Amino acid sequence: MLHGHERSITQIKYNREGDLIFSSAKDPQPNVWYSLNGERLGTFVGHNGAVWCIDCSWDSCKVLTGAADNTCKLWDCETGTQMNSLETRTAVRTNGFSYSGNLIMYSTDKTMGCPCEIYIYDIRDGGQMESGTPLATIPIEGSKITSAIWGPYEEYIITGHENGEINQWDLKTLKKLESCRDHTKQINDIQPYKDYTMFITASKDNTARLFDMETLEPKKIYKTERPVNSAAISPLHDHVVVGGGQEAMQVTTTSTRVGKFDARFFHLVFEEEFGRVKGHFGPINSVAFHPDGKSYSSGGEDGYVRVHYFDSNYLDFSFEY
Repeated sequence: MLHGHERSITQIKYNREGDLIFSSAKDPQPNVWYSLNGERLGTFVGHNGAVWCIDCSWDSCKVLTGAADNTCKLWDCETGTQMNSLETRTAVRTNGFSYSGNLIMYSTDKTMGCPCEIYIYDIRDGGQMESGTPLATIPIEGSKITSAIWGPYEEYIITGHENGEINQWDLKTLKKLESCRDHTKQINDIQPYKDYTMFITASKDNTARLFDMETLEPKKIYKTERPVNSAAISPLHDHVVVGGGQEAMQVTTTSTRVGKFDARFFHLVFEEEFGRVKGHFGPINSVAFHPDGKSYSSGGEDGYVRVHYFDSNYLDFSFEY
């Protein structure tokens, strides 16, 4: 159990090798940990509000955080020093490094009369980062973005919206390529598969769904009885882990024995639930698989990150068909 946050976890990410875990929470200090023993390496000090999103570049040199204090900050991972701070007019809700680590994107909230927008920067260009003038801006009509990821080869960005819509934005033309509306409520999380051929979404409509990355065609659906806050695909087996619970304001009325706050495991192909892991006191806000598939982490409303290592019988376990 990793305890370094005073408030509920908003996002957790592994780096590419899987030896580091990055966690952000509703307190202003994102943390970085050793995944092997849970030792805290350090914190990134500089934000003045809840940190909604965190990402790490593929070489683990740079870290990107977006927060409710209207900034998106770029950090040196090794020293924890702030390299750049990009000012925005509203809170930064999602962010991410592209595959090469050269481009970053973040999206802002639609509040106080300001529209929801995606900003794209090239971090190799010091002028862009210093002056805060983005390489490109995509204005979003209608429902605001609640989660977003880069597609493969930096050709497009996939966004999930408050009304359950999923869109694909072309980086060259800045236009919408594909769009689908399979979810009926807000999309809380999007996570890609390791080879970027598909991605999984988690939504308030009590489902997690699997989509084709290029065509946005829905492939599978994993149903639960409660809102799903986060979902991840195993890089090793055909398995999916789903975490959720309920709205934070209703938490005090339920006991942990009911099993609302379990991480639930589904088979990727057959959509059948085959396991649950207890532990969190409160809803799970973020789940992530280790890149080798032998462990996973979950971060909850209780402010703890729990790192789980699978038993050997899980690694041998397979469906017969």
